[in-house]
Amino acid sequence: MSAKALKILVCGDVEGKFCQLFSRVSSVNRKAGPFEMLLCVGEFFGTAEEEWRKFETGEEKAPIPTYILGPNKPENMKFIKDINGCELCENITYLGKKGIFNAASGLQIGYLSGTEQAHVAVQEPNNFSKADIDALAVPLISDSKFKGLDVLLTTPWPKGVFKYASTPEGLDPTTTGSSLIADLALALRPRYHFAAQEGAFYERLPYRNHKVLTETTKHVTRFLGLARVGNPEKKKYLYAFNIIPMKSMEREELVKQPQDVTECPYNWSGTRPEQRPEVDMSNQYFFSQSSGGRGRGQKRSRGQHHSGPDRKKRPQPTGPCWFCLGSPEVEKHLVVSVGTTTYMALAKGGLVPDHVLILPIGHYQSIVDLPEDVIQELEQYKSTLRRYFRSRGKTCVIFERNFKTQHLQLQVVPIGRALCDDIKDVFTSKAESQKLDLFEIPKHTDLKQVMSVGNPYFYVELDGGVKLLHQIKKNEFFPLQLGREIMACEELLNMPERANWKACSIDKEEETRLAQEFRQKFGPFDFNDE
Repeated sequence: MSAKALKILVCGDVEGKFCQLFSRVSSVNRKAGPFEMLLCVGEFFGTAEEEWRKFETGEEKAPIPTYILGPNKPENMKFIKDINGCELCENITYLGKKGIFNAASGLQIGYLSGTEQAHVAVQEPNNFSKADIDALAVPLISDSKFKGLDVLLTTPWPKGVFKYASTPEGLDPTTTGSSLIADLALALRPRYHFAAQEGAFYERLPYRNHKVLTETTKHVTRFLGLARVGNPEKKKYLYAFNIIPMKSMEREELVKQPQDVTECPYNWSGTRPEQRPEVDMSNQYFFSQSSGGRGRGQKRSRGQHHSGPDRKKRPQPTGPCWFCLGSPEVEKHLVVSVGTTTYMALAKGGLVPDHVLILPIGHYQSIVDLPEDVIQELEQYKSTLRRYFRSRGKTCVIFERNFKTQHLQLQVVPIGRALCDDIKDVFTSKAESQKLDLFEIPKHTDLKQVMSVGNPYFYVELDGGVKLLHQIKKNEFFPLQLGREIMACEELLNMPERANWKACSIDKEEETRLAQEFRQKFGPFDFNDE
């Protein structure tokens, strides 16, 4: 097989023993490396804040790229700059509360931070609940092409993991682990599942992800529980393994069953995920019996506002902004739809008459900056526009340039469906001709998992779920009108003379007429009019 195996390190609860951990990692890396990354499960922070400050200031540095889960203790949330994920210091990144991290190598890592929520009214940011499990798993398992993950990182062990296998000394099978984590592991079928919290090292026998003779053969899962860094019993807290990303493997090799494989230890109440006839995506609750959120049958109030611990104070522009809806600079005659947190407007000097922008009402620079409620409505606008354009025999290209802009502008340009299969190749080839790498990221990847706040990028979404990304490097020349120029090229819209928006300007009376026409045509699709 030509694909190269990656060398990965994983450690258990660090609990603030950063220098001890990274000294050990450096030693292992010199002797057996180089390792691609270090993944940390469990509690990363501790009480020795002075030691952490050395890493924040650059006095000390992690020897290899390190990715951590969020705190288990509420008092340690103070170390986290952004609950959705962020770079904490050089070579140390907090992945986020939950999500999928796609490494450049193609390795796909699922993660869930914190501990299971107790029976309290308000969820703490260091806890997870059934809703978090559902939100992470449902978009993946509802895709018929989903095979599983390469790696799953959680803090708690999965409840019932000892079934068909041995039990570590000192642990009680009836009280150890979380049933929600067992549900998650069963649904996501990771090839490796790492957890911490129990203070023990445990390498379970690999288990099957299919029923013999009744289901198609699938890859096995290997679960490992890791001990605490520097524990006095000398239990293993650092684990090294090699892995070829699933996407680079032939199926025959991927599904090979080792001799010591056991049956799956978890139960799905008699129904496995692939046997479920339908997943209701309207409320995002799959594992729990009670529904939550806003279902399809519930109308939204235009005056509705979200609140709670995750709701951030809306940032304000440092100067005049042409796109903040409350700003006097906004050309309101171009606005065609207004939601709770986002709105839609015709593009000024649009490539075509129905070239529109989706924008946040408040002042946010990029998708990566957006809080969850704004992202949800942004996605709703994208989905609605796709349905609208499909009804008119078109597809649409959505792109964002987070470079030399102060307010997020998501460009949406329709194009005939006959060209649908060509768009990806045209974008990549045109970018390559300008010495720019436009690479594809997995469909279910959140842009926040790939890009950090403040880092410039160019991002494209195509109908069907294709996502293309270019990370703009320091001092790199990047053409500001790249997205528009590619759309205007001969291979796509064939209107190169309209590549510059200034050449397409029309008077305000004509802009007002076009906006009114679009509002009338889009009205039956606009979820804000329900």
